Parts: sequence; structure tokens; C-alpha cells
Amino acid sequence: MNRADCVALDAIDPLAFTRARFSLPANTIYLDGNSLGAMPKAAPAVLQAVVAQQWGDDLIRSWNTHNWVSLPQRVGGKIATLLGAQQNEVVAADSTSVNLFKLLAGWLQLVQLSGETARRFIVCERGNFPTDVYIAEGVAALFGKRFELKFVDSLANLNASIDTSTAIVMLTQVDYRSGHLHNMAALNAHAKAGGTVVLWDLAHSAGAVPINLNADGAKLAVGCGYKYLNGGPGAPAFAYIAQELHAQFPVTIQGWFAHGKPFAFADKFVPAADASRLLCGTPPVLSMAALDCGIDTFAGVDIEMVRVKSIALSNLFLQLMEPLCGEYNFSLFSPLDPASRGSHLSYAHEHGYAIMQAIIARGVIGDFREPNLLRFGLTPLYTGFSDIFDAVEILKYIMLNREYTAPQFNQRAVVP
Repeated sequence: MNRADCVALDAIDPLAFTRARFSLPANTIYLDGNSLGAMPKAAPAVLQAVVAQQWGDDLIRSWNTHNWVSLPQRVGGKIATLLGAQQNEVVAADSTSVNLFKLLAGWLQLVQLSGETARRFIVCERGNFPTDVYIAEGVAALFGKRFELKFVDSLANLNASIDTSTAIVMLTQVDYRSGHLHNMAALNAHAKAGGTVVLWDLAHSAGAVPINLNADGAKLAVGCGYKYLNGGPGAPAFAYIAQELHAQFPVTIQGWFAHGKPFAFADKFVPAADASRLLCGTPPVLSMAALDCGIDTFAGVDIEMVRVKSIALSNLFLQLMEPLCGEYNFSLFSPLDPASRGSHLSYAHEHGYAIMQAIIARGVIGDFREPNLLRFGLTPLYTGFSDIFDAVEILKYIMLNREYTAPQFNQRAVVP
């Protein structure tokens, strides 16, 4: 595969039109959309209009005239179409961590109320994203010694751990380090057979792989708005709760926007009838408007085509990297089988941090994850096949000339 072949693939790419929806800097190959999606071209003008016209001119009237008040439900409904969920099952709100707290604490309340005292374990994969573990530890502490975390190290152990002692299973669909992709339908079915549910973190899968929450039997899920959904730094996250749970699911943070009639200003809290009960305080209008722009970059896009291109991009990356693995001691950390991985690839190397800084200085932006992983996000809406070819060529140049040994590339920044 040479560069001309890659240019030819770009020319026939059915998703090539979406690249024009993003503002991408010149002379930069951006392979970090799994951490922060590129900026939609529409975002600056939309935000300017929200600031200057809606806030500046219409002031508080914009809650009605521009329907600010329903942003969590409207944006959540758009996200729902990417998740295979009904619109009243998803809201955009808060952060992934806060939403994880709401859903985990709410489900554990249901378990406690059920009287099934044997169900005491929060089953979680060892090496899961740290904030998920931190939240789970904090929630468990609120229940005293009623619940505790149980870590598993493999899929076989995970399946074996789901039994009558399991209160809930907490999984990230695509592992943030390796990119390993769980079979959602199979694990939901296994959890259901064991009398429990899976709480899914979709941070590294929403917008990157096809998700069918309803069809796959998912009951609870959270996810991130600023990765593949392109909502901007610190964008609101989302939360999903299956419709069958709406009437009974406890509201663990009884904010006024979780109320069925928030502007009745009633003394007694009565939760909303749908996923709106997962809201809390006033929606952040500016960041919600930016997230809305991010979701709109998927307009007219078949998520199955996104997946097809993602696999093609990753297969090309793997093919081009194979000689470098032998010559420069890179080791693939991601699954080789495309059906078992999401949309990023990770390679281990003893000088991983310095190598990543060196290629960033050359205009190829990926990221680093401890202890030694170079991570490359392949975002089909704006990543081309020629981008992959050029990125690997630059990496090869860095290694051949040992540029990564320069002192400036070995000084650790706060954010790796």
C-alpha cells in the first residue's frame, strides 16, 4: 500500500463529504478524536449567535423563545438516534462521572429495597477507567458495608462472576487503553439471566461504533459528549435509562430540573416521568449548543458506514505499522480482530511518552496513556486514508532519526 493507493481510497470514500464539516488545522493529522473531537465548523457561528443574539438581545426570554429549557431533552434525543434508543430515554446533562453516580446509586437503591441481601457485589473489570472505579467506590461507601466492588480480569471471569451475589455489573463498552470492544447483547443477556443489569459506559463507543441499546437489552448507560460526538472540551455528557425503568427508578440527586413540573416550584419533589428525572440543575446553554453542533456532524451519516470505514482505517494502520513493530520494538496492545475493537489503536513502547511528544511536534496528534501506550484515534468523519499513511511515515522518520531522545520530549506535562 503506497500513498497513491491511499489517495485513491479517499477519492471513493462515501464519508469524504463529512470532513468539510470540521475545522481542522493545516499541516496537522489529528488522531485524538477519541479524547477530544475536532471542532465542527458550524460551532463558532452558532455560539456567537447564542451569545450575541439569544443571551445578548433576547436575554432571559430565550428560555422560551429559543427553547433553552428543553436543550437536555432535544440534544439527548439526537444522541438517542446514535444509540438505538428512544428519544425519551436519553438526556444530555452533567458529566459522565455525575451521570454514573446517579445511575449506579439509583440501581443500588432498588437492589436494597428489593430485600435481596445476597446481592452485594458491584462487578467491574480491573483496569477500567479510573473515574468509574472512583465513583463506584464512593457510591458503595454511601451504603455503608452493604455493597462492595468485585474486580475481574478476563471475560471468562466476568461471566462467572455474574450470579446471585451480583448487585450490578459496571462495564466500559470500549476499553480506553486497548480499544477492546465488548459484546453488549451477550453480556446484557447474561446479566439478565443472573437477575441483574449492566451499567454501560459508552465514552469510547458512542459515535464510533453501532450501538443498539434497545435491541441489545441495555437498561442503563452513560457516555461522553466531547470525544466522538464532537461537543467541545468539557461538553455535557449523556445518560440513558430504559423506558421500562422510568416509573420506578430512584432520583438520587433531586434537582429541580428532575422534577416533573420544575416551574411549579412545588415544595414536594415529584420526579419527571421519563429520563428527564436524571437531570439536576439548570442546563449549561453555551456548552449544550456546542454539543448540538457536534451531534449535527452526523446528519445524513449511516453509523454502519462509520464502522466500515473505521475498520478499514485501522487495518491500514496495522498493515503500515507492522514493519515498525519489528524494527523499532512497538507492540500492538489492541485486539487484532476488528470485531473485537473500537475505533482506536494502542501500541506499547518503552519510550512511548517521548515518541508521542515527538510526533506531535511533527504535526501528528495522538495521545499517551500510562504506563507506555501510544494511542491513535481513528475518527471516520474526518480522518482519511492518506492521513494514516502520512502519520506512519512521520512516526518512521521520528524513530529512524531518534528524535524522541531530545530532552524536550522527555519532560512530562500535566496532561500527557
